[in-house]
Amino acid sequence: MSPSPSRSLLHLHHLLLGLGLGRRRRRRGDNSNTSMGCAQGKPSRGSPARSDGPRGLDRLMRDNAYRPASSRTTTSRLSDPLPVPAWQQPPPPAANKEPAAGSTGTDKKTTPDDDDVAAAQAPTTATPPLPPRREDELVDGWPTWLLDNVPREALHGIVPKSADAYDKIYKARVGQGTYSNVYKARERGTGRIVALKKVRFDTSESESVKFMAREMRILQRLDHPNVIRLEGIATSRMHRSIYLVFDFMYSDLARLIPRAAEQRLTEPQIKCYMQQLLSGLQHCHERGILHRDIKGSNLLIDRHGVLKIGDFGLANYYGRRPLTSRVVTLWYRAPELLLNSTDYGVGIDLWSAGCLLAEMFFGKPLMPGRTEVSISQSVLHDSATCYC
Repeated sequence: MSPSPSRSLLHLHHLLLGLGLGRRRRRRGDNSNTSMGCAQGKPSRGSPARSDGPRGLDRLMRDNAYRPASSRTTTSRLSDPLPVPAWQQPPPPAANKEPAAGSTGTDKKTTPDDDDVAAAQAPTTATPPLPPRREDELVDGWPTWLLDNVPREALHGIVPKSADAYDKIYKARVGQGTYSNVYKARERGTGRIVALKKVRFDTSESESVKFMAREMRILQRLDHPNVIRLEGIATSRMHRSIYLVFDFMYSDLARLIPRAAEQRLTEPQIKCYMQQLLSGLQHCHERGILHRDIKGSNLLIDRHGVLKIGDFGLANYYGRRPLTSRVVTLWYRAPELLLNSTDYGVGIDLWSAGCLLAEMFFGKPLMPGRTEVSISQSVLHDSATCYC
């Protein structure tokens, strides 16, 4: 073989010798640790045959993916061990040992049935459903049984209180309405005397719940010296009771109208009470609210002679048609209500105020009667009579 001008004879000799030795070992299946002496000789440092340069033997073997023959225990001294690429590495043997306690057993080869059982037994990460709320549970200070039946806007701006914070002074009620009873009580913390209006709360009667919620909303919209003010709402967690808290008023107009002629109210007194009544009604009407039950027992008077309109249990917003005609106590009921009209306005409150004006002057009801027919006859009979 003629020498190449680009390669040295020594480089060619080592290359051919290494390749030939590897082929003979693979063909013979020789696993011995012996080889030719020249192949076992370790090149000296800096030898061009072992150089990593462009003509080095190690570089050529790496470029050609050459792997030297090796025994079970030792590696051929022809070359240093070379790293095996990841794509040429055999897959690791499957582990046959049992999974450790507490493990999911993913390293163990399972059958489809085992997978199904393992999946069924695996803990789920789904959020568990919230437990149902108890009736005695409080949310923002309110019991859940109240929040489930009364709109939130009816309770907006009201500080929740407990019925245990009040002591009833008298067991007997001091007032009674269609859906409520009024009691005199003392607040434990301050000793202040208040009136507790116990509203009948029965979820089976939708009318009582509706009237209660509407009364609370209306009272929150009213703020006038001649209109009773809602001081708070107290609830009883165990008895499902609700109390509207007001300032206690020591009397009402019905008690001040004497029946004897010598004890009638004076004209200045009548003017004072009428002025306060009309001022409170004007405040209600300007906010679109009809009281719909003006009578002497609903006009409360304190020790200083201040009149306040109370009991808004039948109050409603006018301008919303149709409205029921079954409102206002019979003696103070306006003609349009006697005729079962469902389209009415502030006139029904003013008619009741006029009946009270005449009652204060004469000391007796203007048009008493037991039925709507008798009241209608009184209206027709007395309409031409002047009481001025």
